[in-house]
Amino acid sequence: MDDMKLSRSAMRAITVLRVVVGWHFLYEGLTKLMSASWSAAGYMKVSRGPFAALFRWIASHPQLLDQANLITMYGLTLVGVLLITGLFTRLAAIGGIAFVLLFYLCNPPFIGYFYSIPSEGSYLIVNKNLVEICALAVVLLTRSGLYAGLDRILDGVLARRFRGGAAATPVM
Repeated sequence: MDDMKLSRSAMRAITVLRVVVGWHFLYEGLTKLMSASWSAAGYMKVSRGPFAALFRWIASHPQLLDQANLITMYGLTLVGVLLITGLFTRLAAIGGIAFVLLFYLCNPPFIGYFYSIPSEGSYLIVNKNLVEICALAVVLLTRSGLYAGLDRILDGVLARRFRGGAAATPVM
């Protein structure tokens, strides 16, 4: 399947998808960074997912919660910047998938799980988090940063460097 090529239109659409998802991450990260009162505690304390005990435990320990808050704020911002610029796109997609998977598992839309936090809709298994995970999987697998992004420049520089370095090395 590695030799399968996507059309230019498909790659443009995936690049737009990457930038839009990146914007979402960047905006979420920056709004949390700029809010002096933001904390993941509320979200974690109402966890009903398979790891609810872990999320509630983290929320009940101030030092762990502070670390989780910093990781969330800076991690979302960094993933957003990398996706928008197309730099280290695959790594950014993996990081984004990890973040959103944690959000999904904290409060999944499963039968029998009821939440005190308001939701913008009614979901069953598939919610915006799962949709974003799938979008990031597409970005990861198609390597859109090589099509339009700083990965393309980095790849070119590294290819020239290794090609040039190999040619200059004498063969013994």
